[in-house]
Amino acid sequence: MNPSLAATPLPTTSNRPDPTSSSVQLLRSLARSRRAHLAHRALLLFRSLHASPSPPPLHFSLPPALSAASFLAALPEGRQLHALAAKLALPERAHTVVANSLLHLYASCGLPAAALALFRRIPAKSLVSWNTAVDALAGNGDHIAALDLFRELQLEGAATAGLAPDAYTVQSVLGACAGAGALSLGVYAHALLLRELGGDGDGQAVSRDVLINNSLVDLYGKCGAVELARQVFDRMPERDITSWNVMILTLANHGRVRESVELFDRMARAEKFVPNAITFVAVLSACNHGGMVEEGRRYFQMMVSEYGIRPRIEHYGCMVDILARAGFIEEALDVVSGMNCRPDAIIWRSLLDACCKQNAGLELSEAMAKLALDVPDDAVSGVYVLLSQVYASAQRWNDVGMVRRLMREEGLKKEPGFSSIEMDGLVHQFVAGDTSHPLTEEIYKKLDEIEQRLTSSGYKPNLSAAPMVAGIDHAKGAALRLHSERLAISFGLLKATDGAPIRILKNLRVCKDCHTISKIISELYGVEIIVRDRIRFHHFKDGACSCKDYW
Repeated sequence: MNPSLAATPLPTTSNRPDPTSSSVQLLRSLARSRRAHLAHRALLLFRSLHASPSPPPLHFSLPPALSAASFLAALPEGRQLHALAAKLALPERAHTVVANSLLHLYASCGLPAAALALFRRIPAKSLVSWNTAVDALAGNGDHIAALDLFRELQLEGAATAGLAPDAYTVQSVLGACAGAGALSLGVYAHALLLRELGGDGDGQAVSRDVLINNSLVDLYGKCGAVELARQVFDRMPERDITSWNVMILTLANHGRVRESVELFDRMARAEKFVPNAITFVAVLSACNHGGMVEEGRRYFQMMVSEYGIRPRIEHYGCMVDILARAGFIEEALDVVSGMNCRPDAIIWRSLLDACCKQNAGLELSEAMAKLALDVPDDAVSGVYVLLSQVYASAQRWNDVGMVRRLMREEGLKKEPGFSSIEMDGLVHQFVAGDTSHPLTEEIYKKLDEIEQRLTSSGYKPNLSAAPMVAGIDHAKGAALRLHSERLAISFGLLKATDGAPIRILKNLRVCKDCHTISKIISELYGVEIIVRDRIRFHHFKDGACSCKDYW
């Protein structure tokens, strides 16, 4: 259904009904129903009302219509509503209400930049305006921008009486801190929450709120502070299934796989919570991270036979990864052949990655790559990168070059890697070979020192992890030396407080060579390095990693 508003006449200013009239109330009820077919009816009713001789005031009817469009992520209809609003000179207060609804619309449609641009044009921003803009950025993955806007709100609030972050603001900020790995800002946001909701003086209102506590467990888990996450979880007076799911997955992602499966068993057996599909994704992830093949088989079977949960693509993906990474590639292929849905590119890439790590042979690896490329997917470049790694591991540098040429010819680029580190409440981001940081000279000087100590310890680079083909070994080694996480580690060693962990967030998986040098650096410098990559956490300490080199 596409209820076009193009022919809708502009509302008149005469004969306006009471805004609490039954038609407006019905429009609001339909928009608030959170059901797709009723949201469609809300848009049709809006069109009908404004085609009548006596339409309701636009600033009463437009917000619920925009709410319906937001729920449906109906961008064309939303833009028509925006155009309609732009034709009228709404009172300033009404303009702000409508603008807030438009902010929510663009955020729901995945357009945070459009939402932010609109926010900047609101002359009289309310706290709802700020909250919606922060949430728009955080909800669409632009975590750094969300935190910057939050800081701007605090500065604005210091100059404007009555404008201060509330609990809704802080909950959005918690999500942004979790996404950015910004622990100190997250702790600050937690303190703000206690102040905002802890009117009883001891924060009991916060401790009793399940939704807030789930957000805090997620925050601390994603910022590498697994002990704080467990502390919040253990102190929760009430938990829902999401609480258990978040904690089980947090433990799994940090390599504490035994604790993760034990918590699952406690939830299901002692606490009598019925696990859902997400719970089994979490526990299967634990089995995957720990290489627990038998347990993975058992939990997958339990999900189907004991709880009657139909496997989803995520469950199959976990099982395929569990089996393939442990060397059971044929069994993993059997799982794929028995799936009740079509395998996606992620599953084929998992098999290709396992073939590479298990040295399963070029023929099988090439077959997996072909199957992955045959599935429509936005991350096609990832398949080529994995295939180039297969060839690199086999020292077939000409084939690596051929893959790179194919990528160039097809206009494909490897996703750029970056690493970020929070220091003194600010998030610093690095890309490979970065020279944009104000402390670039000091960072590279420290990096030279690190390289010298690594060489003295007997370290030799794993050249198969070099990102680009180079004619000679020292060129490949130089490419490895400039990986973004090494720059972040160098910066961390320069600026971190003695004894404090260095926490790094990386958007891609850590390469073998960076994994190796992170272990060595943790021992040489007596520092804990916590790296969150695309897949999991790595806690490097005393020359070892929490993943036990199984990743």
